[in-house]
Amino acid sequence: MLSELLQSRVHYILNNMEDAVCLTEMNGELVYANPAAERLFGLDMNGRAKIWDAIPYVEGNDALIQLFIDGVMEKKKPLRAVVDYVNNEGARFHLHVTLTCESEESEMILIVIHDLTSLIKVHSAFERYTSPEIADFVLTTPDGEKQGGKSLEVSILMSDLRGFTAISQRLPSGDLINMVNHYFGEMAAVIQRHRGTIIEFLGDGIFVVFGAPQEFSDHAEAAVSCAIEMQNAMAGVNAWNLEHGYPELDMGIGIHSGPVIAGNIGSNQKMKYGCIGETCNLAGRLESFCLGGEVCVTKATRDRINGKLKILMESSFLPKGSRKKLVFYSVGGIEGKSALNGDEKIRWRKLPKAKEVVFYLLKGKAVQPEPHAGRLTEVSEDGKYGLLVTGAVLPSMENLMLRIGGVEAYAKVRHSGRRGCRIGFTMKPEGFDKEIGRD
Repeated sequence: MLSELLQSRVHYILNNMEDAVCLTEMNGELVYANPAAERLFGLDMNGRAKIWDAIPYVEGNDALIQLFIDGVMEKKKPLRAVVDYVNNEGARFHLHVTLTCESEESEMILIVIHDLTSLIKVHSAFERYTSPEIADFVLTTPDGEKQGGKSLEVSILMSDLRGFTAISQRLPSGDLINMVNHYFGEMAAVIQRHRGTIIEFLGDGIFVVFGAPQEFSDHAEAAVSCAIEMQNAMAGVNAWNLEHGYPELDMGIGIHSGPVIAGNIGSNQKMKYGCIGETCNLAGRLESFCLGGEVCVTKATRDRINGKLKILMESSFLPKGSRKKLVFYSVGGIEGKSALNGDEKIRWRKLPKAKEVVFYLLKGKAVQPEPHAGRLTEVSEDGKYGLLVTGAVLPSMENLMLRIGGVEAYAKVRHSGRRGCRIGFTMKPEGFDKEIGRD
Protein backbone atom coordinates (compact mmCIF):
# COMPACT_ATOMS: atom_id res chain seq x y z
CA MET A 1 0.00 0.00 0.00
CA LEU A 2 2.72 2.46 1.00
CA SER A 3 4.81 1.52 -2.02
CA GLU A 4 1.89 2.14 -4.38
CA LEU A 5 1.15 5.48 -2.69
CA LEU A 6 4.78 6.60 -3.06
CA GLN A 7 4.87 5.56 -6.71
CA SER A 8 1.68 7.51 -7.34
CA ARG A 9 3.11 10.62 -5.67
CA VAL A 10 6.39 10.37 -7.59
CA HIS A 11 4.48 9.93 -10.85
CA TYR A 12 2.35 13.02 -10.05
CA ILE A 13 5.44 15.13 -9.23
CA LEU A 14 7.33 14.10 -12.36
CA ASN A 15 4.32 14.79 -14.57
CA ASN A 16 3.69 18.27 -13.14
CA MET A 17 7.15 19.64 -12.41
CA GLU A 18 8.65 22.39 -14.59
CA ASP A 19 12.11 20.80 -14.73
CA ALA A 20 12.78 18.29 -17.49
CA VAL A 21 13.70 14.80 -16.19
CA CYS A 22 15.12 11.96 -18.29
CA LEU A 23 16.39 8.45 -17.53
CA THR A 24 18.80 6.73 -19.88
CA GLU A 25 20.43 3.36 -19.94
CA MET A 26 24.21 3.16 -19.67
CA ASN A 27 24.58 3.45 -23.44
CA GLY A 28 22.60 6.71 -23.47
CA GLU A 29 19.33 5.21 -24.73
CA LEU A 30 16.29 7.04 -23.37
CA VAL A 31 13.92 4.96 -21.26
CA TYR A 32 11.89 7.77 -19.67
CA ALA A 33 11.18 11.45 -20.21
CA ASN A 34 8.64 13.45 -18.23
CA PRO A 35 6.21 15.82 -20.05
CA ALA A 36 8.51 18.83 -19.48
CA ALA A 37 11.37 16.98 -21.22
CA GLU A 38 9.10 15.90 -24.07
CA ARG A 39 8.05 19.52 -24.63
CA LEU A 40 11.59 20.85 -24.38
CA PHE A 41 13.16 18.40 -26.81
CA GLY A 42 10.11 17.45 -28.90
CA LEU A 43 10.47 13.81 -27.86
CA ASP A 44 8.28 10.93 -28.93
CA MET A 45 8.75 8.19 -26.34
CA ASN A 46 7.06 5.60 -28.57
CA GLY A 47 10.43 5.12 -30.24
CA ARG A 48 13.82 4.43 -28.64
CA ALA A 49 16.74 6.81 -29.23
CA LYS A 50 19.91 7.93 -27.56
CA ILE A 51 19.61 11.17 -25.60
CA TRP A 52 22.00 13.08 -27.86
CA ASP A 53 20.04 12.02 -30.97
CA ALA A 54 17.05 13.96 -29.58
CA ILE A 55 18.99 17.23 -29.91
CA PRO A 56 18.86 19.02 -33.30
CA TYR A 57 22.29 19.10 -34.97
CA VAL A 58 22.34 22.88 -35.43
CA GLU A 59 24.83 25.57 -34.51
CA GLY A 60 24.58 26.29 -30.80
CA ASN A 61 23.83 22.75 -29.63
CA ASP A 62 27.36 21.33 -29.72
CA ALA A 63 27.99 21.90 -26.02
CA LEU A 64 24.78 20.16 -24.94
CA ILE A 65 25.34 17.16 -27.22
CA GLN A 66 28.92 16.79 -25.99
CA LEU A 67 27.76 17.08 -22.37
CA PHE A 68 25.36 14.13 -22.81
CA ILE A 69 28.04 12.05 -24.53
CA ASP A 70 30.61 12.83 -21.81
CA GLY A 71 28.11 12.01 -19.07
CA VAL A 72 27.33 8.63 -20.55
CA MET A 73 30.80 7.63 -21.67
CA GLU A 74 32.78 8.88 -18.67
CA LYS A 75 30.09 8.29 -16.02
CA LYS A 76 31.09 11.33 -13.96
CA LYS A 77 29.29 11.70 -10.65
CA PRO A 78 27.62 14.14 -10.92
CA LEU A 79 28.22 16.29 -14.03
CA ARG A 80 26.79 19.85 -14.08
CA ALA A 81 26.90 22.60 -16.67
CA VAL A 82 25.01 25.60 -18.05
CA VAL A 83 24.66 25.26 -21.82
CA ASP A 84 22.69 26.75 -24.71
CA TYR A 85 20.06 24.79 -26.61
CA VAL A 86 18.25 25.60 -29.89
CA ASN A 87 15.08 23.62 -30.62
CA ASN A 88 13.65 22.65 -34.00
CA GLU A 89 11.68 25.92 -34.21
CA GLY A 90 14.84 27.98 -33.67
CA ALA A 91 13.98 29.10 -30.13
CA ARG A 92 17.05 29.53 -27.92
CA PHE A 93 17.21 28.29 -24.33
CA HIS A 94 19.74 28.49 -21.50
CA LEU A 95 19.75 25.22 -19.55
CA HIS A 96 21.27 24.06 -16.29
CA VAL A 97 21.90 20.32 -16.76
CA THR A 98 22.78 17.74 -14.09
CA LEU A 99 23.69 14.15 -14.96
CA THR A 100 23.93 11.67 -12.09
CA CYS A 101 25.19 8.10 -12.24
CA GLU A 102 25.46 6.36 -8.87
CA SER A 103 28.36 4.16 -9.97
CA GLU A 104 29.81 2.48 -13.02
CA GLU A 105 27.75 -0.59 -12.12
CA SER A 106 24.50 1.41 -12.05
CA GLU A 107 22.01 0.63 -14.78
CA MET A 108 20.57 4.13 -15.15
CA ILE A 109 21.68 7.73 -15.60
CA LEU A 110 19.40 10.45 -14.25
CA ILE A 111 19.29 13.77 -16.14
CA VAL A 112 17.60 16.82 -14.62
CA ILE A 113 17.35 20.03 -16.68
CA HIS A 114 16.34 23.43 -15.32
CA ASP A 115 15.42 26.15 -17.83
CA LEU A 116 17.23 29.39 -16.91
CA THR A 117 16.03 31.32 -19.98
CA SER A 118 13.53 33.59 -18.18
CA LEU A 119 15.91 34.29 -15.28
CA ILE A 120 18.74 35.22 -17.66
CA LYS A 121 16.40 37.50 -19.63
CA VAL A 122 15.41 39.28 -16.41
CA HIS A 123 19.08 39.58 -15.40
CA SER A 124 20.03 40.90 -18.85
CA ALA A 125 17.23 43.48 -18.83
CA PHE A 126 18.14 44.52 -15.28
CA GLU A 127 21.77 45.03 -16.32
CA ARG A 128 20.70 47.45 -19.04
CA TYR A 129 18.78 49.58 -16.54
CA THR A 130 21.51 49.51 -13.88
CA SER A 131 24.89 47.83 -14.40
CA PRO A 132 26.13 44.20 -14.37
CA GLU A 133 27.63 44.69 -10.90
CA ILE A 134 24.43 46.07 -9.37
CA ALA A 135 22.31 43.43 -11.12
CA ASP A 136 24.50 40.67 -9.65
CA PHE A 137 24.36 42.29 -6.20
CA VAL A 138 20.56 42.60 -6.18
CA LEU A 139 19.77 39.21 -7.74
CA THR A 140 22.41 36.95 -6.21
CA THR A 141 23.36 38.24 -2.74
CA PRO A 142 21.37 37.68 0.48
CA ASP A 143 21.10 41.43 1.17
CA GLY A 144 20.51 42.39 -2.47
CA GLU A 145 16.92 43.53 -1.96
CA LYS A 146 17.21 44.92 1.57
CA GLN A 147 17.14 48.61 2.39
CA GLY A 148 20.21 50.09 4.02
CA GLY A 149 23.90 50.20 3.38
CA LYS A 150 27.35 50.04 4.87
CA SER A 151 30.40 52.26 5.07
CA LEU A 152 33.01 51.53 2.41
CA GLU A 153 36.25 53.14 1.23
CA VAL A 154 35.80 53.81 -2.50
CA SER A 155 36.78 56.11 -5.32
CA ILE A 156 34.07 58.17 -7.01
CA LEU A 157 34.40 59.23 -10.66
CA MET A 158 32.18 61.95 -12.06
CA SER A 159 32.24 62.91 -15.73
CA ASP A 160 30.35 65.55 -17.67
CA LEU A 161 30.33 66.99 -21.19
CA ARG A 162 31.37 70.60 -21.66
CA GLY A 163 29.06 72.98 -23.51
CA PHE A 164 26.41 70.29 -23.88
CA THR A 165 23.49 72.65 -23.20
CA ALA A 166 24.37 74.71 -26.27
CA ILE A 167 24.78 71.55 -28.36
CA SER A 168 21.40 70.19 -27.24
CA GLN A 169 19.66 73.41 -28.27
CA ARG A 170 20.76 73.17 -31.89
CA LEU A 171 20.47 69.42 -32.54
CA PRO A 172 17.17 67.67 -33.40
CA SER A 173 16.05 65.42 -30.53
CA GLY A 174 16.56 62.19 -32.49
CA ASP A 175 20.12 63.12 -33.41
CA LEU A 176 20.83 64.22 -29.84
CA ILE A 177 19.69 60.86 -28.43
CA ASN A 178 21.71 58.91 -31.01
CA MET A 179 24.83 60.91 -30.26
CA VAL A 180 24.46 60.64 -26.47
CA ASN A 181 23.65 56.91 -26.56
CA HIS A 182 26.76 56.22 -28.64
CA TYR A 183 28.87 58.28 -26.24
CA PHE A 184 27.43 56.50 -23.18
CA GLY A 185 27.95 53.10 -24.84
CA GLU A 186 31.63 53.76 -25.49
CA MET A 187 32.21 55.11 -21.99
CA ALA A 188 30.31 52.25 -20.31
CA ALA A 189 32.50 49.68 -22.07
CA VAL A 190 35.64 51.38 -20.72
CA ILE A 191 34.19 51.64 -17.22
CA GLN A 192 33.30 47.94 -17.15
CA ARG A 193 36.83 46.97 -18.21
CA HIS A 194 38.20 48.83 -15.18
CA ARG A 195 35.75 47.28 -12.67
CA GLY A 196 33.73 50.46 -12.24
CA THR A 197 30.05 50.39 -11.33
CA ILE A 198 27.82 52.95 -13.04
CA ILE A 199 25.44 54.29 -10.41
CA GLU A 200 23.50 56.39 -12.90
CA PHE A 201 23.64 58.63 -15.95
CA LEU A 202 23.06 62.23 -14.87
CA GLY A 203 21.87 64.02 -17.99
CA ASP A 204 25.08 64.02 -20.02
CA GLY A 205 27.18 63.04 -16.98
CA ILE A 206 28.17 59.68 -15.52
CA PHE A 207 28.38 58.78 -11.81
CA VAL A 208 30.71 55.82 -11.23
CA VAL A 209 31.96 54.09 -8.08
CA PHE A 210 35.05 51.89 -7.79
CA GLY A 211 35.07 49.50 -4.83
CA ALA A 212 31.31 48.88 -4.45
CA PRO A 213 29.26 46.75 -4.47
CA GLN A 214 32.26 44.51 -5.20
CA GLU A 215 35.02 45.64 -2.85
CA PHE A 216 38.66 45.84 -3.97
CA SER A 217 41.64 47.66 -2.50
CA ASP A 218 43.14 49.33 -5.62
CA HIS A 219 39.99 51.32 -6.39
CA ALA A 220 41.83 54.66 -6.69
CA GLU A 221 44.26 53.40 -9.33
CA ALA A 222 41.43 51.66 -11.19
CA ALA A 223 39.44 54.92 -11.26
CA VAL A 224 42.34 56.99 -12.61
CA SER A 225 43.24 54.35 -15.23
CA CYS A 226 39.61 54.27 -16.27
CA ALA A 227 39.39 58.07 -16.54
CA ILE A 228 42.49 58.20 -18.73
CA GLU A 229 41.13 55.54 -21.07
CA MET A 230 37.76 57.34 -21.17
CA GLN A 231 39.46 60.55 -22.27
CA ASN A 232 41.54 58.72 -24.87
CA ALA A 233 38.39 57.02 -26.18
CA MET A 234 36.87 60.44 -26.93
CA ALA A 235 38.93 60.59 -30.14
CA GLY A 236 36.96 57.61 -31.44
CA VAL A 237 33.68 59.07 -30.19
CA ASN A 238 34.34 62.34 -32.02
CA ALA A 239 35.43 60.56 -35.21
CA TRP A 240 32.06 58.76 -35.15
CA ASN A 241 30.28 62.08 -34.45
CA LEU A 242 31.91 63.81 -37.44
CA GLU A 243 31.11 60.83 -39.67
CA HIS A 244 27.42 61.19 -38.74
CA GLY A 245 27.33 64.98 -38.93
CA TYR A 246 27.33 65.56 -35.16
CA PRO A 247 29.51 68.07 -33.26
CA GLU A 248 32.63 67.06 -31.38
CA LEU A 249 32.32 66.57 -27.62
CA ASP A 250 34.60 67.53 -24.72
CA MET A 251 34.47 65.74 -21.38
CA GLY A 252 35.81 66.63 -17.95
CA ILE A 253 36.42 64.02 -15.24
CA GLY A 254 36.86 64.47 -11.48
CA ILE A 255 37.86 61.72 -9.01
CA HIS A 256 37.83 61.74 -5.21
CA SER A 257 38.46 58.86 -2.79
CA GLY A 258 37.12 58.34 0.70
CA PRO A 259 34.30 56.82 2.76
CA VAL A 260 30.72 56.52 1.49
CA ILE A 261 27.54 54.80 2.59
CA ALA A 262 26.76 52.33 -0.20
CA GLY A 263 23.61 50.26 -0.48
CA ASN A 264 19.93 50.25 -1.35
CA ILE A 265 18.45 53.72 -0.90
CA GLY A 266 14.75 54.58 -1.07
CA SER A 267 11.47 53.11 0.14
CA ASN A 268 9.86 49.69 0.08
CA GLN A 269 8.01 50.76 -3.07
CA LYS A 270 11.06 52.07 -4.97
CA MET A 271 14.74 51.59 -4.28
CA LYS A 272 18.02 51.98 -6.10
CA TYR A 273 21.58 51.04 -5.34
CA GLY A 274 23.59 54.18 -4.64
CA CYS A 275 26.39 55.91 -2.75
CA ILE A 276 25.96 58.94 -0.52
CA GLY A 277 28.30 61.08 1.53
CA GLU A 278 30.80 63.91 1.32
CA THR A 279 33.09 61.87 -0.95
CA CYS A 280 30.40 61.87 -3.65
CA ASN A 281 29.71 65.58 -3.18
CA LEU A 282 33.39 66.53 -3.48
CA ALA A 283 33.86 64.37 -6.58
CA GLY A 284 30.96 66.21 -8.22
CA ARG A 285 32.32 69.58 -7.15
CA LEU A 286 35.77 68.73 -8.50
CA GLU A 287 34.33 67.61 -11.82
CA SER A 288 32.76 71.06 -12.27
CA PHE A 289 36.26 72.61 -12.19
CA CYS A 290 37.67 70.33 -14.90
CA LEU A 291 38.14 71.47 -18.46
CA GLY A 292 37.33 69.38 -21.49
CA GLY A 293 39.94 66.63 -21.91
CA GLU A 294 41.10 66.86 -18.28
CA VAL A 295 41.32 64.23 -15.56
CA CYS A 296 41.46 65.87 -12.12
CA VAL A 297 42.05 63.96 -8.87
CA THR A 298 42.15 65.09 -5.26
CA LYS A 299 45.11 64.60 -2.96
CA ALA A 300 43.12 61.83 -1.24
CA THR A 301 43.07 59.87 -4.50
CA ARG A 302 46.68 60.64 -5.32
CA ASP A 303 47.85 59.37 -1.91
CA ARG A 304 46.09 56.02 -2.43
CA ILE A 305 47.91 55.18 -5.67
CA ASN A 306 51.10 53.18 -5.44
CA GLY A 307 52.18 54.11 -8.96
CA LYS A 308 53.46 57.64 -9.48
CA LEU A 309 50.93 59.99 -11.05
CA LYS A 310 52.12 62.29 -13.80
CA ILE A 311 51.02 65.72 -12.53
CA LEU A 312 50.32 68.39 -15.15
CA MET A 313 48.90 71.10 -12.90
CA GLU A 314 48.09 71.68 -9.22
CA SER A 315 45.23 73.80 -7.94
CA SER A 316 42.73 74.02 -5.07
CA PHE A 317 39.24 75.14 -4.19
CA LEU A 318 37.33 75.83 -1.00
CA PRO A 319 34.42 73.37 -0.59
CA LYS A 320 31.14 74.77 0.68
CA GLY A 321 31.01 74.69 4.47
CA SER A 322 34.75 74.00 4.84
CA ARG A 323 37.54 76.22 6.13
CA LYS A 324 40.28 74.25 4.39
CA LYS A 325 40.99 74.30 0.69
CA LEU A 326 40.90 70.99 -1.17
CA VAL A 327 44.04 70.40 -3.25
CA PHE A 328 43.62 68.71 -6.60
CA TYR A 329 45.75 67.83 -9.59
CA SER A 330 45.30 67.62 -13.34
CA VAL A 331 46.97 64.32 -14.24
CA GLY A 332 48.44 62.94 -17.45
CA GLY A 333 48.73 59.29 -16.48
CA ILE A 334 50.18 56.69 -14.15
CA GLU A 335 53.85 56.22 -14.98
CA GLY A 336 54.54 52.88 -16.62
CA LYS A 337 50.83 51.97 -16.85
CA SER A 338 48.66 54.50 -18.67
CA ALA A 339 49.00 57.89 -20.30
CA LEU A 340 46.64 60.59 -21.47
CA ASN A 341 46.97 61.32 -25.18
CA GLY A 342 48.32 64.81 -25.82
CA ASP A 343 49.13 65.56 -22.19
CA GLU A 344 52.16 67.74 -22.86
CA LYS A 345 52.71 70.96 -20.91
CA ILE A 346 50.94 74.09 -22.10
CA ARG A 347 52.67 75.68 -25.09
CA TRP A 348 51.71 79.30 -25.48
CA ARG A 349 51.40 81.28 -28.68
CA LYS A 350 51.07 85.07 -28.75
CA LEU A 351 48.15 86.40 -30.74
CA PRO A 352 49.09 88.64 -33.68
CA LYS A 353 47.21 91.40 -31.92
CA ALA A 354 45.84 91.47 -28.38
CA LYS A 355 42.05 91.23 -28.43
CA GLU A 356 39.93 93.55 -26.34
CA VAL A 357 37.59 91.54 -24.12
CA VAL A 358 34.49 92.37 -22.13
CA PHE A 359 33.77 89.70 -19.54
CA TYR A 360 31.17 88.99 -16.87
CA LEU A 361 31.33 86.86 -13.74
CA LEU A 362 28.98 83.90 -13.34
CA LYS A 363 27.27 83.05 -10.09
CA GLY A 364 25.90 79.56 -10.50
CA LYS A 365 24.32 79.65 -13.97
CA ALA A 366 23.49 83.36 -13.84
CA VAL A 367 25.59 85.96 -15.65
CA GLN A 368 26.22 88.99 -13.41
CA PRO A 369 25.35 92.38 -14.97
CA GLU A 370 28.61 94.24 -14.19
CA PRO A 371 31.03 94.22 -17.16
CA HIS A 372 34.82 94.04 -16.79
CA ALA A 373 37.48 94.92 -19.34
CA GLY A 374 40.56 92.96 -20.31
CA ARG A 375 42.79 91.81 -23.14
CA LEU A 376 43.40 88.31 -24.45
CA THR A 377 47.10 88.25 -25.32
CA GLU A 378 48.06 84.56 -25.68
CA VAL A 379 46.32 81.25 -26.42
CA SER A 380 47.69 77.74 -26.00
CA GLU A 381 48.49 75.81 -29.17
CA ASP A 382 45.70 73.32 -28.46
CA GLY A 383 43.21 76.15 -27.93
CA LYS A 384 42.25 75.04 -24.40
CA TYR A 385 43.82 77.94 -22.48
CA GLY A 386 44.17 81.69 -22.80
CA LEU A 387 46.02 84.50 -20.99
CA LEU A 388 43.66 87.28 -19.88
CA VAL A 389 45.24 90.59 -18.76
CA THR A 390 42.86 92.60 -16.58
CA GLY A 391 42.82 94.95 -13.63
CA ALA A 392 40.00 92.99 -11.99
CA VAL A 393 40.87 90.62 -9.16
CA LEU A 394 39.75 87.16 -10.27
CA PRO A 395 40.05 84.30 -7.80
CA SER A 396 40.94 80.81 -8.93
CA MET A 397 38.01 78.75 -10.31
CA GLU A 398 35.89 81.85 -11.09
CA ASN A 399 33.56 81.25 -14.06
CA LEU A 400 33.49 83.88 -16.80
CA MET A 401 31.51 84.76 -19.89
CA LEU A 402 33.70 86.51 -22.47
CA ARG A 403 32.56 88.77 -25.30
CA ILE A 404 35.11 89.16 -28.05
CA GLY A 405 33.90 90.93 -31.17
CA GLY A 406 30.61 89.33 -32.10
CA VAL A 407 31.00 86.03 -30.24
CA GLU A 408 30.58 84.81 -26.66
CA ALA A 409 32.67 82.15 -24.98
CA TYR A 410 32.82 80.68 -21.47
CA ALA A 411 35.94 80.08 -19.40
CA LYS A 412 37.18 79.30 -15.91
CA VAL A 413 40.06 81.03 -14.11
CA ARG A 414 42.75 78.44 -13.41
CA HIS A 415 45.55 80.63 -12.07
CA SER A 416 46.25 84.31 -11.39
CA GLY A 417 49.84 85.55 -11.77
CA ARG A 418 51.95 88.54 -12.66
CA ARG A 419 51.41 88.08 -16.39
CA GLY A 420 47.63 87.90 -16.00
CA CYS A 421 45.00 85.21 -15.45
CA ARG A 422 45.33 81.83 -17.05
CA ILE A 423 41.84 80.81 -18.13
CA GLY A 424 40.59 77.51 -19.46
CA PHE A 425 37.88 77.64 -22.11
CA THR A 426 34.84 75.57 -21.19
CA MET A 427 32.80 76.47 -24.28
CA LYS A 428 33.90 78.16 -27.51
CA PRO A 429 31.40 78.85 -30.28
CA GLU A 430 32.06 78.44 -33.98
CA GLY A 431 34.07 81.36 -35.27
CA PHE A 432 35.82 82.03 -31.95
CA ASP A 433 39.32 81.11 -33.16
CA LYS A 434 38.85 83.22 -36.28
CA GLU A 435 37.63 86.16 -34.19
CA ILE A 436 40.76 86.21 -32.02
CA GLY A 437 43.07 85.69 -35.01
CA ARG A 438 44.13 82.17 -34.01
CA ASP A 439 43.26 80.58 -37.41
